[in-house]
Amino acid sequence: MAGRATRVPRVLQGGVGLVLAVMALVPVADAQMPALPDDRLAGLQWTFARIRYSSWADEGRGRPRMSYWEDPWAIDAPAAEQNLSRRLKAVTAIEVGEPVVLTLDDEKLWQYPWIYIVEPSNLQLTDAEVPILREFLLRGGTLTMDDFHGPYEWDLTVRQLSRVFPDREIVELEPPHPIFSCFYRIEKYPQIPGLGSFFSGRTWEKGGFQPHLRAILDDAGRPMVLINWNTDMGDGVEWSNAEEYPGYIRFTAMAYQMWINEVVYSLTH
Repeated sequence: MAGRATRVPRVLQGGVGLVLAVMALVPVADAQMPALPDDRLAGLQWTFARIRYSSWADEGRGRPRMSYWEDPWAIDAPAAEQNLSRRLKAVTAIEVGEPVVLTLDDEKLWQYPWIYIVEPSNLQLTDAEVPILREFLLRGGTLTMDDFHGPYEWDLTVRQLSRVFPDREIVELEPPHPIFSCFYRIEKYPQIPGLGSFFSGRTWEKGGFQPHLRAILDDAGRPMVLINWNTDMGDGVEWSNAEEYPGYIRFTAMAYQMWINEVVYSLTH
C-alpha cells in the first residue's frame, strides 16, 4: 500500500452497519440477475488465510518476522482480514473462520482452500515452495493476489507465477464472466485506490492506470489464481470504518462487493 495514513483513525461505532448500508445500494439480486441466495451458500466454509512469504526485504535477516508493520506480506493486516471476514459473515450464510497467517510449507495449508498474497511483486518463492503452491492450486485451491501496480511490479509478479505454471497463460476476466454476477452485480472491474493515492486525488499509482482482474485457469477452466492488478482491495476494506475519510466510503463499497464476489465464486466453482 502506498502512502499509509500518518495517524490511526477513529473507528466508527457501528461501522459495519455504515458499510453494509452503502453496499446495499447495489442489490444482491434483481429480476434480471438471480444471485446465490443464502440457502445455497449455507454449509460453505471460508477463512481468510494470509500467506507469510519471503521477499527481497528479508535478505540478511532470515525468514520474515511475524510483524504487522515491517514486512510486505503483512500490509493491511490485521484490519483487512478482520473487516472482510465480518462483512462476509454479515451478508452471506457462509461459515467464516478466524483469519490465519500461514507459510506455504505449513502442514495446515491444506485445511484452507483460499489463500491471499498481498503486494506479490515482493514475493520470492523458494524452490521448495514452488511445487507446493502448484499442487495446492491443481488440487482445487485458490490464490488471490492483490495490491500491486504498474508494468514493473507486474513483471516481477509474473516472474514468480511462471515458476509455478510455466506452461499456462494469464487470461483476462471481464463481464459477463460469472465472477461479476455470482453475488453482487458488478458492471465494471473497480480500481480501488490506496489511501495515499486517494489523498493525492487519483485512483492509480506507479503507472497502473487501468485496473485488471486476471487469472490462471486449470484444465477445466477454473480460475486457480485471481490477480487483482492496478487496484488495492486491501486498503478498501482496511480503512472501511475510518471516520476521518468519508469520501473513501464509495471505494470501500466497491472493494467489498468485488472481493466478496471473488470469494463466493471460488467457493462455488
